[in-house]
Amino acid sequence: MKIVVIGGTGLIGSQLCNNLRQKGHEVLAASPKSGVNAVTGEGLQAALQGAQVVVDVANSPSFEDAAVLEFFEQSGRNLAVAEKAAGVKHHVALSVVGTERMLGSGYFRAKMAQEKLIKSSGVPYSILRATQFFEFIGAIAYSGTQGDSVRLPDAALQPIASADVAAALADVALQAPGNQTREVAGPERRPIAYFVKTYLQHNGDQREVVADAEATYFGAPIDDQSLTPGADPILGPTHFDAWLRTSATAR
Repeated sequence: MKIVVIGGTGLIGSQLCNNLRQKGHEVLAASPKSGVNAVTGEGLQAALQGAQVVVDVANSPSFEDAAVLEFFEQSGRNLAVAEKAAGVKHHVALSVVGTERMLGSGYFRAKMAQEKLIKSSGVPYSILRATQFFEFIGAIAYSGTQGDSVRLPDAALQPIASADVAAALADVALQAPGNQTREVAGPERRPIAYFVKTYLQHNGDQREVVADAEATYFGAPIDDQSLTPGADPILGPTHFDAWLRTSATAR
């Protein structure tokens, strides 16, 4: 089966392509680097010819409100048109757990717009919402840095290894489209400060990590439900401490 992965050269996309190829499928890693640009439409129609499944894991290069909204809306529209023309049977998209609860953020508003376009496109779909990646913990630490300390919200996270997200996406892509949204998360739900402190200690960084009820998450207030999954998510098997020991990106 031919499967096109939009954003197939990125963190999730490259692992997803490898997973699907190992399962015996013909996989095209589509990205501007390979001459396929979902935002402009360049190369999109040709790339989708003969494809049964399209998996969109592309992310905006800018998180500025207007730019990220334009990215997801333009790419969503172009993909819908190209998929209908090519007769694609299943559109799979990666989104974010908590999207509907974080609409104070321009990024999450853009992801919600993307999801709405998918649902109204007429192409059978599956949306997989993932919690924050382990690989993103360093950026969370940086966002809360104030001098010699890191100040973070006292809310919970249930982050996941990107490899586990890629594995779950491969499974979803090979199933029949359910026209539904599912969630995938890591096996541990703990305070944000726990993950950041563990990450910093692993890298020999002794900055104090402070859980502060008034602190925000990239400018947005959050609570224990904001970025954690609901009932019965798919659970990735990789624990955070195991990922720290084995992943080069943990440094």
